[in-house]
Amino acid sequence: MPKTLDQGFRDFVTKLTPTSSETAAAKSHRASIKSVLDTHFKMTNFFRTGSFGNGTSISGYSDVDYFAVFPSPQLNVNSATSLVNVRERLAARFPNTGVRVSCPTVLVPFGTSKSEWTEVAPCDHVSTNDNGFKVYEIANGSGGWLKSSPASHNSYVKRIDDKHNGKVKELIRFIKAWKYYNDVPISSFYLELQTARYCDSESTIVHRFDIKGVFNVLLSNELASMQDPMKVSGLISACGSDVQKDSALSKLRTAYTRASKALTAEEAGKTKEAFDWYNLLYNDKFPNYYL
Repeated sequence: MPKTLDQGFRDFVTKLTPTSSETAAAKSHRASIKSVLDTHFKMTNFFRTGSFGNGTSISGYSDVDYFAVFPSPQLNVNSATSLVNVRERLAARFPNTGVRVSCPTVLVPFGTSKSEWTEVAPCDHVSTNDNGFKVYEIANGSGGWLKSSPASHNSYVKRIDDKHNGKVKELIRFIKAWKYYNDVPISSFYLELQTARYCDSESTIVHRFDIKGVFNVLLSNELASMQDPMKVSGLISACGSDVQKDSALSKLRTAYTRASKALTAEEAGKTKEAFDWYNLLYNDKFPNYYL
């Protein structure tokens, strides 16, 4: 058990990192899904995206995301129809898994752990941007199509993470852990890009200071939609509805208060009290202080 906050955060990031068995489970269903999509949609590429693909996933909470690239004629003008078509094919192959549409993907919830849940985003390749990254179109939630470039966004986060010697992806994990442990209805993608953008303007990253810093930025802008820093996807929303946004802001205010009190306690030499505040912040999942 940790005696200092630095050790506590080191132990916490280890706890948040998916285990080798989770990583293996994440890969285990790839071939069977790929076979269905190859057969029925003439798929040209199938690659992993999202947090499992870029080192910001959370053990026990993050599922596996894939882009399934189809020839454009295989997709419907109405993206909702394309999602239904993919769902029907996957449901026929996996009838007992509860396959369902979860825009912009089709969710195949294998097993009992979210590390086995697989989300498939049907898409087509539409262009290559000025930085050499491929741009795709995925369902936008209202029947249309939205440009997306996973490699472009990964490069953005990686550049900032490299600048700070790997501390940015750790900070992203800490912010996502708060989201998952407290059922906060904020997009993980939004949190990842907001955290990276915050870190890009910082000279150094110290987790106990910058957790509070990220919460402060999110609260100050009231979870406003952000412009895609890579200029691919346009405006990126924090929440799916006004009701979700109200709930998220309420939880964000509580999080900022707890992160602030933890920092104040640490600065006053009250290490155990700081641990107690972080345990409140993370719903009793932060490492316990050891005297």
